[in-house]
Amino acid sequence: MPREIAFGDALIPGLLVWFVLSLALLLLIDVAIGRFGLYRFVWHPALFRIALFVCIFSSVGLLFY
Repeated sequence: MPREIAFGDALIPGLLVWFVLSLALLLLIDVAIGRFGLYRFVWHPALFRIALFVCIFSSVGLLFY
């Protein structure tokens, strides 16, 4: 994985790409969980979202690294 990616004249960290991809996946999963009403089985939805994002981000990082 490259440490920096050239985007035009700016260099952005390679980890930022995985962060944005993970955020998009989280939003899709969050909409699906909300649509099916599965948040009523979760004790603290905000904490669940953060934990889910950490799991997705680490999985994407390990998968593509």
